[in-house]
Amino acid sequence: MENRIESLERSLRQVKWALGITAGLILGLGITALRPAPEAAEVLRVRGIVVVDDEGRERILIGAPIPTVGNRVRTDLERVREVWAPRYPDPEQYMTYYRDYRHDTYGLVILDEGGFDRIAIGDPVPDPNIGKRIGPSTGVVINDEQGFERSGYGLLNVNGRKRVVLGLDSDRGTEGLVLVLDDEGGVGIAIRDEERSIHMGLVPAGDPRIPGGERFSGLMFQEGQVVTRVIGSKEP
Repeated sequence: MENRIESLERSLRQVKWALGITAGLILGLGITALRPAPEAAEVLRVRGIVVVDDEGRERILIGAPIPTVGNRVRTDLERVREVWAPRYPDPEQYMTYYRDYRHDTYGLVILDEGGFDRIAIGDPVPDPNIGKRIGPSTGVVINDEQGFERSGYGLLNVNGRKRVVLGLDSDRGTEGLVLVLDDEGGVGIAIRDEERSIHMGLVPAGDPRIPGGERFSGLMFQEGQVVTRVIGSKEP
């Protein structure tokens, strides 16, 4: 009987000891849960982020400006000389112009598996690979599988004058359909191919295409830079 009593007492002491530890752990976890999270954990500060695919190729570039990576065609002059320069009558002249194009952006660029820019969102977005923009553009650019711009929406700064443009480009690099609004009073839709264009809308006073420089509203047809027909009205 005495042995049984001693055994029960030992078991009781062990249970009390285990309960004490358990209570301490629960109290500690409760205090930790109630403690507010540190402010630093809520904000991530970085200069750039590079996201790679399952084969290690750089596919998404985020930064201010975006990081420079080896897989991107735009910043690899040897690949530019190989894939784009031969499209032009004078490849070396193209390369000379190309060195002055803007390739970075404060924002995001998505590359395809070959390293061609497919989507750019930023301020300002990169220049097209066929020439410099007439001014810096804040907006979105969509390119084809060879890196040629096919559509874009942006707010341009042209010598201090703002211009909002939505453009759809052909596979020949020309702006086939353009919706534009200019702070100087011009607004309209332009339809173009390589030689001809049709402009419907308002042309502000002083535009060199309108004889006399009057403000114009209506339709205007052009062959190259020559106005061939005008349907509309002129205003003083």
